[in-house]
Amino acid sequence: MHGKRMSHAFGSMECGAKRSSQLRCLRVMTCHYLSTESLNVVVQKLPLLEEFHLYYTYIHKEAIETNGRSCPLLKSFTLNQKWIPQSPMDENDDDDEVLNDDDEVVAIAKNIPGLQNLQLLGNYLTDIGLQAILDGCPHLDSLDLRQCFNVKLNGDLGKRCSKIRDLKCPFDSTAGYEFDTSLGDDMDPPDDEISEDFLW
Repeated sequence: MHGKRMSHAFGSMECGAKRSSQLRCLRVMTCHYLSTESLNVVVQKLPLLEEFHLYYTYIHKEAIETNGRSCPLLKSFTLNQKWIPQSPMDENDDDDEVLNDDDEVVAIAKNIPGLQNLQLLGNYLTDIGLQAILDGCPHLDSLDLRQCFNVKLNGDLGKRCSKIRDLKCPFDSTAGYEFDTSLGDDMDPPDDEISEDFLW
């Protein structure tokens, strides 16, 4: 039944998209059964979309590529996830696909170059993905990396990020965020995570 409710809810959004080609802002929250095909159907009908926000909703890079092609006016994008702390048992796991994933942010960088605001709270991107974002989205004015604990912000990468007017770093407070961001275990920033060398 849970899956049917989600499908019905997104089906309603598809119908809404058909009637609302002038829509400029779209928010999708906790839609676990969202397929790439369904999302593509929606965004292709929203050429004037300027803001697209996804909360706890996983999408494949192919959907982001379609989003970039179909919504050339997109200025604000959110791809917020729920960070799951790595257990000691996971540290010896050879499969890093879940805990380190740059595919989606690289797709953002390649297909949505006009972004001014990007929120990636709880995302599993690494410095490689962040590098792609900085290279591919030169107009960024706001970047939210809270709870993106794979990002280190050291050296030149940190210096480039420091030039972004509204920068939120991985260990910055999530106070005021509308969803639960509890980690289950306390996580303290390493001594060199926030370096005075690159922060103003």
